[in-house]
Amino acid sequence: MSALFQNYARRPFAIVEGKGTEVFDESGKRYLDFTSGIAVCSLGHAYPAIVEAIQKQSEKLWHISNLFESPGQEKLAASLVEDLHVSYAFFCNSGAEANEAAIKLARKHTGKHKIIVFEQSFHGRTFGAMSATGQDKVRNGFGPLVSEFVTLPFNDAEALKAAANTETAAIMLELIQGEGGVNPVTDDFAQAIHDIQQSTDILVIADEVQTGIGRTGTRFAFEQTVLKPDIISMAKGLGSGFPIGGILGTAELFDTFNAGTHGTTFGGNPLAVAVAQTVVDHIFNDAFLGSVKQKSSYFASKLQQAFPEQQYAIQGKGLMLGLSLGGEDVAPYVTALDEAGLLTVAAGPKVIRLLPPLTVSEHEIDEAVSILKTVLKKEKIPNI
Repeated sequence: MSALFQNYARRPFAIVEGKGTEVFDESGKRYLDFTSGIAVCSLGHAYPAIVEAIQKQSEKLWHISNLFESPGQEKLAASLVEDLHVSYAFFCNSGAEANEAAIKLARKHTGKHKIIVFEQSFHGRTFGAMSATGQDKVRNGFGPLVSEFVTLPFNDAEALKAAANTETAAIMLELIQGEGGVNPVTDDFAQAIHDIQQSTDILVIADEVQTGIGRTGTRFAFEQTVLKPDIISMAKGLGSGFPIGGILGTAELFDTFNAGTHGTTFGGNPLAVAVAQTVVDHIFNDAFLGSVKQKSSYFASKLQQAFPEQQYAIQGKGLMLGLSLGGEDVAPYVTALDEAGLLTVAAGPKVIRLLPPLTVSEHEIDEAVSILKTVLKKEKIPNI
């Protein structure tokens, strides 16, 4: 009998080893990992440079707390804001913590409490982040939520214009809704947000926890839009599997997060920062990001060739792609794909999310598409 709380619907096998895109369970069975730990293992499993960074830093210093100067944090912050419109960073441990920090910063800076969020969004499971999340399944059963979040339909510019007013502190959105179905922001909606930002004192918070750190083919997904967020939250791929998160903010916000206003015990510790710096050094260059775009185009074209039928829809950007099965429940297909040796994850009930490491090869993409085609072309799989 397990001593664990059963709050995860775990799959009935354990992954015990991985290298690159390949992982192996306790019986030695091989899988292609197109979950990347849910968009976390950006450089794949056991990436040599990360292994080396952990080994080197672990022999020096793991943790000292944020009571002292941190040269590693200073260097990582400078790497993340370089050539962007943001100027400062704060480091924590996870995406939920990053979004909590973003919410606190926006409220404190503006002196207002109302934050506009969107249906099918996902921002985390702590109380503030959960209250910002536009999915009842995440929020139900926990009693009163943090107030003043206004939930609107995603990509509905008219609803947004009607709701934004002098009481609004911020608009908070994912550039591509991950848990909600791999739904990208439209150009028109991004323009509407940008126009509101330019004509009012309303801040824009971009939740780049899943889309950031090269996942969509640019450093951050907002760079492919007109948006220039005041606050950017990040985590997941930043540590490529090692826990670290954070926010980036504009120069105007600097004085708001002054000494004592926010903090974390473990956030930005030397070990996490050493790993994140290695990740950023590898991903934030034109050649690497260009390879992500090239592999994304290759992957999407292969999916379109494999599934030309109208009921299959391919959505997303970069190596964050979703495959919709025309309204059909994908859960049994995810299980069947596991059995066939391809690990995927659902994005809501109707979309299969495909999140390979950014280092995935074209050969591995070909193999994954072949497995997808074999499994999905079979007759309807009964619910398990």
